[in-house]
Amino acid sequence: MKGRGCWESASVRSFCSSGCLNNFEKDDSGDDDDETASPADKSELHCAIKSLSLKLDDLSTCNDLIAKHGAALQRSLSELDGLKIPYESSEKLKVVNERATLFRITSNAMINACRDFLELAEIHSRKWQRALQYEQEQRIHLEETIEQLARQHNSLERAFRSAPGRAANPTKSFSEGSLLTPKGEDSEEDEDTEYFDAMEDSTSFITVITEAKEDSRKAEGGTTGSVDWTSSDNVLDGASLVPKGPPKVKRRVRIPDKPNYSLNLWSIMKNCIGRELSKIPMPVNFNEPLSMLQRLTEDLEYHHLLDKAVHCTSSAEQMCLVAAFSVSSYSTTVHRIAKPFNPMLGETFELDRLDDMGLRSLCEQVSHHPPSAAHYVFSKHGWSLWQEITISSKFRGKYLSIMPLGAIHLEFQASGNHYVWRKSTSTVHNIIVGKLWIDQTGDIEIVNHKTQDRCQLKFLPYSYFSKEVARKVTGVVSDSHGKAHYVLSGSWDEQMECAKIVQSSPSSPGSDGKQKTVYQTLPAKLLWKKYPLPENAENMYYFSELALTLNEHEEGVAPTDSRLRPDQRLMEKGHWDEANTEKQRLEEKQRVSRRRRLEACSRGCGTEEAEKEADVYMPLWFEKRLDPLTGETACMYKGGYWEAKERQDWHMCPNIF
Repeated sequence: MKGRGCWESASVRSFCSSGCLNNFEKDDSGDDDDETASPADKSELHCAIKSLSLKLDDLSTCNDLIAKHGAALQRSLSELDGLKIPYESSEKLKVVNERATLFRITSNAMINACRDFLELAEIHSRKWQRALQYEQEQRIHLEETIEQLARQHNSLERAFRSAPGRAANPTKSFSEGSLLTPKGEDSEEDEDTEYFDAMEDSTSFITVITEAKEDSRKAEGGTTGSVDWTSSDNVLDGASLVPKGPPKVKRRVRIPDKPNYSLNLWSIMKNCIGRELSKIPMPVNFNEPLSMLQRLTEDLEYHHLLDKAVHCTSSAEQMCLVAAFSVSSYSTTVHRIAKPFNPMLGETFELDRLDDMGLRSLCEQVSHHPPSAAHYVFSKHGWSLWQEITISSKFRGKYLSIMPLGAIHLEFQASGNHYVWRKSTSTVHNIIVGKLWIDQTGDIEIVNHKTQDRCQLKFLPYSYFSKEVARKVTGVVSDSHGKAHYVLSGSWDEQMECAKIVQSSPSSPGSDGKQKTVYQTLPAKLLWKKYPLPENAENMYYFSELALTLNEHEEGVAPTDSRLRPDQRLMEKGHWDEANTEKQRLEEKQRVSRRRRLEACSRGCGTEEAEKEADVYMPLWFEKRLDPLTGETACMYKGGYWEAKERQDWHMCPNIF
């Protein structure tokens, strides 16, 4: 019996190693209860091992009893054999004696087999234990090596940046206290910050500013590629200036300060490289007290750009304002490195601001795997916007990529101009060590499907080898014939400008053999400028004025509204421990809800079909339709929400909180 304890402990250690991710591999909102062992599963395993151990003790006791009573039976039979008994009884006694002997031999064989099994288990358990210990040591060594390499890499970058002639680091202005500081270490911004070093061709064109009078003379000469300057784009004058009078509804201007909790995110995320981020449940310590639905609604902060675009008589002008609006949605992300709450399935968020913003907005979480939200906005100024955004995110070791998938639609009722575009990729850097910072990269194409006007926007990745300003965005607005009308330039965290093109011509080939287009433009006009952050924003998650009001309690909202989510509310109040407990309760409630759907579906179909059906959710306020412009199926608003709010009839809403 000596080997049993070692065998048992090796089994437990092996289990703990294979289940090292525990709950961190489960879904953030708690649907994937089959993937990995939960604490309940661990408890069940320990109970099973304990039961097996007790049974093994029982088997040992039975072995002793069999040996004892078998020997006694053999003695009794031997004594009977010596007595004088009739012949028939003697024959029967011999048969019984033979059977007893066979039973004894069989019992001894079984006992010897059990003993051999335990000896083998003991030998192999020591091998498994040594192998497991080796793997654990190798894993720790690999983690230490990764951190060491990251520090060496950052040291080389610092040496390069401190070389004579290097400009000051443009990303320092937005580096923030890291949520990912390795355990027991305080990272210094100057020492541990990693910068994206991709070498990119900054722009495919060159702009030369000219004066209006000089350009008029060139235009009269019929120069190829010239565009006449007219006063038709006077809407662009002062497009960025928004009169800020007193608000019609008084709203809050601050929330409780963020508590100073420290937690080592790297210890969690190092186990999740290559995984989908929505599958990794994070404690609220790494969240901000807003849901993804509220973050989506934040895109409307600079809605005045679309209100002005309604009055444009030129589709090229209008495109400039639409492009500025699309860029403005990234301005809130420059300091916002915390993760928004992943909405529960069926969660909604409304923004009823007809009085002060002139619009009504509604979001609903329409899918959980993958996480997807549908959004519809109606403006009384003559435009509407809708989208279904699916967030795909991957942790790549040193950085985190966030890829919003899905098309954004914007339609102006009076002109019928219908614009479609998609979002760029967001990247969070310095996951292993250093100060977190975020970058926006990629190309965005905005298409007016009525006129076929296009705007090509390019978000330049930051590179310390580049002479360009950080977070730069460039773009060109062209008509259906490919003729360029406006050049856009600026940065996604500060402002955007547009300049009217008066002449275009090819440049001489550069040293790399590439040829760029030279655009002669009039002086640029400011399209959009970011609002300053509120006072004390650094202690309020860097929320903007609009963001501070999004989670403010409002009467009459649907019972599924994000404002009523208890864990998010507790976090906003600074009660993070209670928020984590409440978050676990909500996730378990969602798991139970999914299991019920799975059981209901499995009655009429197979297991695989049932699982697919269980993951299909019928949205309450949106419905799947074929988008004729993109050819994709997307959720679009079917109506009824605002009517239900007016009646205060929410009987159809699910109980998700």
